[in-house]
Amino acid sequence: MKKVERQREMVKNNLALFQCPVCEQPMEKIEGNSIICGNSHRFDFNRHGYLHFLNGAANTEYDRSMFESRRQLLNAGLFKPIIENISKFLSSKSLKILDVGTGEGTPLLQLETIRANYNDTMIGFDISKPGITLATQLPLKAFFCVADLRKLPFNDESFDCILELFSPSDYQEFNRVLKKEGTLIKVIPNANYLVELRHLLYKTGERNYHYDNSRVIELFKRHYPHSKVETVTYQFRIPDGLQQSMLEMTPLHWGANAKRLSKEELTQLKTITVDVSLLIAKKAN
Repeated sequence: MKKVERQREMVKNNLALFQCPVCEQPMEKIEGNSIICGNSHRFDFNRHGYLHFLNGAANTEYDRSMFESRRQLLNAGLFKPIIENISKFLSSKSLKILDVGTGEGTPLLQLETIRANYNDTMIGFDISKPGITLATQLPLKAFFCVADLRKLPFNDESFDCILELFSPSDYQEFNRVLKKEGTLIKVIPNANYLVELRHLLYKTGERNYHYDNSRVIELFKRHYPHSKVETVTYQFRIPDGLQQSMLEMTPLHWGANAKRLSKEELTQLKTITVDVSLLIAKKAN
């Protein structure tokens, strides 16, 4: 079965998950190469097999080369301990999982590998077409689409779990599409996340030299007062030759004051600190 046919079949088998981002009515059928709602709004599967649910052009600076660099590091295991810790908070049964800001999809692939026995239904979305195009090339049984965080193309109470790694949040939309007692897991950087790279790129006192996540945690706890925080910290050895990819996978080097690093300076970057918090909550009623 071709990739496009496989993706179309997955949507057909899970049609109850989807709603129209134009009129917010449930999607009713797959007809030919399109998914169609009750008001006849139609969205076509493209040649890569994904659906494009945005009503307008996407506004993102993340390009294909950034996602390719990210994939290289993630394939080498950069985020694997994070994914392993996420899996500990997921139920030992088949789940419907939504990955917010999925990017090029590797974390979802790693989670599927860990949960291979549970036959989960996985959907990943991102605002970036280059990321989603790369995600559709992965060997996993997930469906990917381009969509807007603020207007999710999914029906109310559709998902058992929402994952969100280093992405913006819309808690109102998350609560809408989460089932009762559904789980939200948000991953955010802590102060020492990629600190070695930060200190190479910026001088003491400059904006990106330090990172403070207190506002993000405060907002999360305002929405989910009974949430818990799990810290995951480790050192990752950067494989030889991937120092440039390490730089390019993060927007840290975009800053106006960011130093242009020489090849010698990058070569000296042997290990990097991964320091994150998992914010874990049940659906707010």
